[in-house]
Amino acid sequence: MTIKHFLQFNDLARDEIEYIFERAAWIKTQFKSYQQYWPLSDRTLVMIFEKASTRTRLSFEAGMQQLGGSAIYLNTRDSQLGRGEPVEDAAQVISRMSDIVMIRTFEQSIIERFAANSRVPVINGLTNEYHPCQILADIFTFIEHRGSIQGKTVAWIGDSNNVCNTWLQAAEVLDFNVHVSTPPGYEVEPERANLYGTDHFEEFKDPMDAARDADLVTTDVWTSMGFEAENEERRKDFADWQVDEDMMRIAKKDALFMHCLPAHRGEEVAAEVIDGPHSVVWDEAENRLHVQKALMEYLLLGKV
Repeated sequence: MTIKHFLQFNDLARDEIEYIFERAAWIKTQFKSYQQYWPLSDRTLVMIFEKASTRTRLSFEAGMQQLGGSAIYLNTRDSQLGRGEPVEDAAQVISRMSDIVMIRTFEQSIIERFAANSRVPVINGLTNEYHPCQILADIFTFIEHRGSIQGKTVAWIGDSNNVCNTWLQAAEVLDFNVHVSTPPGYEVEPERANLYGTDHFEEFKDPMDAARDADLVTTDVWTSMGFEAENEERRKDFADWQVDEDMMRIAKKDALFMHCLPAHRGEEVAAEVIDGPHSVVWDEAENRLHVQKALMEYLLLGKV
């Protein structure tokens, strides 16, 4: 089978994404029923971390074990990658000793260089530009609660970061709309999001206008990893971009709230929202486990 990578959301076509959602639902049911399912027995996942994580490591490592395989954790500080070994050389070696690789790193170019020299599938666990596994989980969670996302409206409130970029790609693939509101100076950069001429998103100066009649309101921390030096400046710039109860009231009555976590209550989201009836953040977090299991199964075995 031709090697497939998942480096950006639009690396997979709509029918492939929908198939992964179907498999994720079935795999989740097996998991909840304590039914053993080991399609990846004797397969090895290598997880390479240059950026720290809780949910990414836990969901991939537990997920691979639950599918019957094994997972190996590598931190670049503790490997030759952190001592100047070329990414291309590391890819040649690691991909000869494993079956699939997940990388969580900084620039997208790093993971693209690795994938270009890998003999096995490579998954983007997060880069500065994209976070495709997170949006897989988010959309799967929306489908669980509200059905198809096609034609629906997602309001993104806050920084136009890697999660925002991936929502915009997903809207193109799955045919829904994204309303984006960012403070001045933090607007979406279409070329960074790898989008050109899209008609699936609209930008709003006022975050309340972006959230009006939305089916889903979602946000992320104001300061992503790598931008810590800007923290105080961002706290001032983003002060009016908090998702609060007033914002959720002008969204649709049954609108959902999502956040990829970790969250800062009182900053990007009010405690009353993330801990309130609209919030599905804990389902969203758990679903990283199940969609990533379905993704690894698909990348290694194809449609089963």
